[in-house]
Amino acid sequence: MIRRNAVSSNRPHVFVSLCRFLRRQDDRTMTGRYARIAVVVMSCLNLAACASEPVIHVPARYARDARLVPPDRIITLSDGARIPVRIWPSSGSERGIILALHGFNDSRDAWEMAAPAFAASGFTLWAPDIRCFGAAPGREGWPGAGRMVQDAVEELTLIVREHADVPLYLMGESMGGAIAMLTMTRPAVAAPMPKIAGTILLAPAVWKLGPGADIPVRLLAALAPNGRVTGRELPVHVTASDNIAALRRLYFDPLTLHSTKLVALRGLIALMSEAADSAGKQHGSELIIYGDHDQLVPVSAMAQVWRQLPETVRRDIIPGGHHLLLRDKSGYRVVADILSWLSRPDAPLPSGGDASAATWASLHEANPGANGSADTDPFFLTPSRIDTLTPQ
Repeated sequence: MIRRNAVSSNRPHVFVSLCRFLRRQDDRTMTGRYARIAVVVMSCLNLAACASEPVIHVPARYARDARLVPPDRIITLSDGARIPVRIWPSSGSERGIILALHGFNDSRDAWEMAAPAFAASGFTLWAPDIRCFGAAPGREGWPGAGRMVQDAVEELTLIVREHADVPLYLMGESMGGAIAMLTMTRPAVAAPMPKIAGTILLAPAVWKLGPGADIPVRLLAALAPNGRVTGRELPVHVTASDNIAALRRLYFDPLTLHSTKLVALRGLIALMSEAADSAGKQHGSELIIYGDHDQLVPVSAMAQVWRQLPETVRRDIIPGGHHLLLRDKSGYRVVADILSWLSRPDAPLPSGGDASAATWASLHEANPGANGSADTDPFFLTPSRIDTLTPQ
């Protein structure tokens, strides 16, 4: 995440220092236990001091990047929540409708770059703000995976009710991909699920941490639920895309969140684990796309899910692709692959992603830790490794 003057410089690395300390202390000693308690309390006080979302000052030359695009529609869900939605209507005859779910701390604007290409090819794209993100209710909180899935089902049901004769697709990026995976594997006893013609997963947030790895975050979230992490807690450089124009828009977009409450971080960890567990239960026509330069969803975490997915899931690797695949400079390759798959699900992908996927899978079956995956240290999971990152 870009460093911000709004974040006090006297609280660097508190979160990651705490987590490393907790991991290294000897569980069997009373001294270690007391030390843990002391560090947790002190860290909570530091985190609680960052009690509000940083104020982003927009230089005049970036005013367009900071524009607030009003929603095309507000839909009301079963509990009365009013969800803003951007809609890019298809050009000419409508071949399908895609419900697109954005990533963590992102918003309905995540699809601005790719949506016109889908519309030009006959696919209408609906992009809602996910609850607690963008301008949806509960901003900065965490609604729970169950509520997120229910919201997606209700949105899909609304689309089907209004467009009964049009094929319906579900697409999710990062956190949205995890929600899409859980939506497609929800229990049969739940409310009826609309018929989905296909599901597209773009770098889905799938990361199953080791036993007890989330305990520090859970403790902090319990003691200081409104405490925040901003990305300064971890001195690493991560690039979510190679397209600086897209990253600049993401950063200055007023709908983007620039800090993360601990309750949301705890929820994201749980969501990723649930999504990873659902891999083997995926069904229907499905396309998963991953970039081999993704620094946010670790290689080994994705490789593990890759092996568990049913053979019917179409796999696509984008060489040089980063986490925000559709916003990369080469995002047109991803769009072309998706459009090809939507039209002819069994045809070779234009990017050559089929062959890349086979090579990538072979490499990581033989060596799960290839490419220096950082997931051996689960506490790299801060906003510095999530969707809203931009080069410093």
